[in-house]
Amino acid sequence: MDATTEAATVERHLAIAASPEAVWEFLVDPAKATRWMGQTATFEARPGGLYRCEVVPGHTAVGEFVELDPPRRLVFSWGWEPSGEDDSRLAPGSSTVEIELTPDGDGTLLRFLHRDLPSVAAAESHSVGWDHYLPRLVTAAGGEDPGPDPWLTRPMGDEG
Repeated sequence: MDATTEAATVERHLAIAASPEAVWEFLVDPAKATRWMGQTATFEARPGGLYRCEVVPGHTAVGEFVELDPPRRLVFSWGWEPSGEDDSRLAPGSSTVEIELTPDGDGTLLRFLHRDLPSVAAAESHSVGWDHYLPRLVTAAGGEDPGPDPWLTRPMGDEG
């Protein structure tokens, strides 16, 4: 996985041992999406439809689907539902996630871009999350079980 964090953007490039069609399902089907990220998900996979994923307790990502071009391109807005614990969180729908899937032999190259983040600190914080979850997507979409999310069994920020 190549990694870059510039200004207020997170960009990742991944190779997945699955077709773009198979990977697509892990991005838009709530039951498949929660195998790699989140406890629950509610997706209305159409332009203007709801994107909502309770990633871990107290951290629910909310936005809307902006563009769907199956199985090539997915764009949705992203932010955090207010939880009462931190009023400085990224507001729901205030940033943008773009995912491009390109066939590569029997697999897929995934280009991930999270843009419109308000600061370098926000990009760095989201990098930690995406660097945790995107490898789980590679595993799940590749046909393997990524196992239980360790972030659900230990407090956030506990790196030990």
